[in-house]
Amino acid sequence: MQLWPAVDILQGRCVRLRQGDYAQQTVYDEDPVRMALHWVRQGAQQLHLVDLDGARTGQVQNASVIEQIVRQVGVPCQLGGGIRSQEAIEQWLELGVSRVVLGTRAVEDPQWLEQMARQFPEQVVLGLDAREGQVATRGWLHTSQVSAGEFLQRVQHLPLAGVVYTDIARDGTMQGPNFVAIKQLVEQVPLPVIASGGISSLEDVRRLRELGVAGCIVGRALYQGAFTLPEALQVAAEDS
Repeated sequence: MQLWPAVDILQGRCVRLRQGDYAQQTVYDEDPVRMALHWVRQGAQQLHLVDLDGARTGQVQNASVIEQIVRQVGVPCQLGGGIRSQEAIEQWLELGVSRVVLGTRAVEDPQWLEQMARQFPEQVVLGLDAREGQVATRGWLHTSQVSAGEFLQRVQHLPLAGVVYTDIARDGTMQGPNFVAIKQLVEQVPLPVIASGGISSLEDVRRLRELGVAGCIVGRALYQGAFTLPEALQVAAEDS
């Protein structure tokens, strides 16, 4: 199972939000590049980057910082947050981002998602964020009437690199992932599932690995020292 340390960027700083609430932010470092390099020195083999300003506005907001991270870390980076056009996808891939995470427009315009997935095979990840099982978009400010499972059933045939599933109620809370929902997704669709939100312990990492997820994204637990990255990497690499 891959383990992706998260570097969330808001107004040029490395932060974590609680349940996607921009009013509940914790600043962990004024320099996201320094933070990204720290995780790589700790053994990270890939990084999950989020442009939180972009997620809210639909426009890339932290391009210079993200470009610096991608150039300096030397490991694959996937990027999400406000990527809602083919031009933006092309821009990031040309700058060295390995994969782009498409959320809002992908959900609101599935035909566009299909076009992008086929044009950039295995370089597009679907970002599926759920509030009480329903898909949320636009920086989690809008909740749709479509369930996460239903949407995945519609797009499971596409050449996507995977799907990042986030339970908003668990995100940034360190209360544990929504194992039931994650298990259902893993069993329902053939796409690689990357779990995000609520991971608080090494046992959470172990349970996710045993569920068969392709990867997990870890944020607050690492930043607050619930466990170390080397410890989590060891658990993620264990045989089930």
